[in-house]
Amino acid sequence: MLFEQDKSIGEFGEKAGYVFSYFLFTTILFFILTLLDKIPESWSYFYVMGITILIAFIGFVIGRLLR
Repeated sequence: MLFEQDKSIGEFGEKAGYVFSYFLFTTILFFILTLLDKIPESWSYFYVMGITILIAFIGFVIGRLLR
C-alpha cells in the first residue's frame, strides 16, 4: 500500500513560520528605530507594521512578475 503524506500540516507550518518571522522582524526593526531615534515619537508599532507589510507585498509582486 502506498500512503500519501498529509501536505496540509506542511502548508500550515510554512504560513505560521512566515507570520512568526514577520512579527519578529517588525519588532526588532521597531526597537532598533526607536533606540536610534529614527522614527517620529508620534509613530507607534502599527506604522512600522504597515511599512514592513508594504515591503513584503512589493517583494511578492516582484516575485510574481519575474516568474
